[in-house]
Amino acid sequence: MQRRQLLFATLGWAGLARAASTPTETLQWRQRAMLGLGTTLTLRAAHIDPTQAETALSAAVAAIRRVEASMSLYRPDSELVRLNRQGYLDNPSQELLTVLRAAQQVSRRSNGQFDATVQPLWALYDRAQRENRLPTAAEIGAAKQQVGWQHVHIGSQRIELRRPGMALTFNGIAQGRAADVAREALHRHGVVHALINAGEYAPMGRNERGMAWTLGIEDPHDEQRLLTALRSDGRAVATSADNRSAFTADHQHHHIFNPATGDSPPELSSVSVLAPSAMLADALTKVMFVAGPGQIPSLAKTWQVGVLWVDKAGRWQATPDIALA
Repeated sequence: MQRRQLLFATLGWAGLARAASTPTETLQWRQRAMLGLGTTLTLRAAHIDPTQAETALSAAVAAIRRVEASMSLYRPDSELVRLNRQGYLDNPSQELLTVLRAAQQVSRRSNGQFDATVQPLWALYDRAQRENRLPTAAEIGAAKQQVGWQHVHIGSQRIELRRPGMALTFNGIAQGRAADVAREALHRHGVVHALINAGEYAPMGRNERGMAWTLGIEDPHDEQRLLTALRSDGRAVATSADNRSAFTADHQHHHIFNPATGDSPPELSSVSVLAPSAMLADALTKVMFVAGPGQIPSLAKTWQVGVLWVDKAGRWQATPDIALA
């Protein structure tokens, strides 16, 4: 599916102190753009040595490609596609194991509000949309029988899907992982200042003007309008919204599912999460979506993350730890 681009990097926020490290005027900025994981990814990085900046970007791109090769639904040879096709996968890569174990941990801790096994529901709604209808209650009930994170067995040598018809999707966590591995690659190559957009954002240091990165939050139902902007505090930022991969024009049915109901959560249009890792932030946007606005403040404290959410009427709220520009 085509993933949303809800966050836009801006030039910074006036009045912020300059970084205490290398003066920004001596840094050489370089950028890469690439297609991957169903969207356009961009990476901007700075280094005093332009050759080192290019080397670091190449390493970050290679790291993202490894994530894509492991868990893309768009590549017929990916590990994830083979797992879904066979119902098992022998000798899984460490990359796949890392993400699947992280997904299972979030599922367990959220009581299944995040569940990577919702792919049968997505396939059902996608098929029904092509037939100009919504799924029937009976179809949803049947698809729900193929959903359940508890029925995935994870071993270092074999992963098994233990119910017939089960299938995984990492569209709710893989882009976050891609941002994390890209950031790790840049850091290993001496990059301090960068902005990684792998569908989710991982800011590093400061922008070209020596100021904190500022990310604008798009109105999910008006792409030309920003609702507000976040001033980066070093945490990764992930956003999920109902305006992309929607199955109905009113955005009531879309690619984010409540595994318990087999349908989309009804109250929210957009959720952004700030967390230490982009992978965690990515997964938690779905947890917050399913939980609904009434539970978000307490869940944000439990998970120790920042959250900004937008309801169906376009009203937004944010937890107190988010710095708004």
